[in-house]
Amino acid sequence: MILVSSYNMRKAIGSDRRRRPERTLEVLKEVGADIIALQEADRRFGARISALPLHMIEHHSDYKPVDFDTRVESIGFHGNAMLVKKDVEILGREVLHLPSLEPRGAVLADLRVKGQELRVVGMHLDLSGLWRRRQAHAILAHLAGREEKLPTVLMGDLNEWSAHGGCLRDFGHHHKFADCGRSFHARRPIAQLDRIMVGDGLELLESGAHHSATARKASDHLPIWARITPA
Repeated sequence: MILVSSYNMRKAIGSDRRRRPERTLEVLKEVGADIIALQEADRRFGARISALPLHMIEHHSDYKPVDFDTRVESIGFHGNAMLVKKDVEILGREVLHLPSLEPRGAVLADLRVKGQELRVVGMHLDLSGLWRRRQAHAILAHLAGREEKLPTVLMGDLNEWSAHGGCLRDFGHHHKFADCGRSFHARRPIAQLDRIMVGDGLELLESGAHHSATARKASDHLPIWARITPA
């Protein structure tokens, strides 16, 4: 059984408007996932360094970042990043450039966790429904074009307010959605913007949103999680 999670961490800025990366790490520790897809993981301005300092991840968590070889002191690509438990083997990784009016991207990593090989995609899609669908098509086309096929997990902030339409319909042709519930806004969740999806070869066991007191303060999104197992 593997625990995966997705979290829009809002650059480690909480509802009190304070940047507290140690609070973000506490939320990640509470969830305890084997694999975490992060959105808004880098600061917005300047060198766009990681909002979670690398030394804090190394010394104050059980995680290591997947190195996507982007910028110095950054763990992400257009804000998308991935953390894995330190015993997870990273087999391959790449960044995906997505069609958009503003900079958008996704990250992909092939991992071996608890003896199981997985392909994991983390994403943060556009606010525009038209561009979201184009981005979903780009991700799906990239996965279909990969020579080596692996059981696949897709997760992130899809920015899709529709319950069934838009990019959800596109992803849903070949993937099953975890029922994680509403995750935005963290203080009073009204929307299911964050999603976890699995492809063939994986089964969803249970899922949800993490509603701790710390999570309600650490970001405007709650982290979501799913337990999966080979089908």
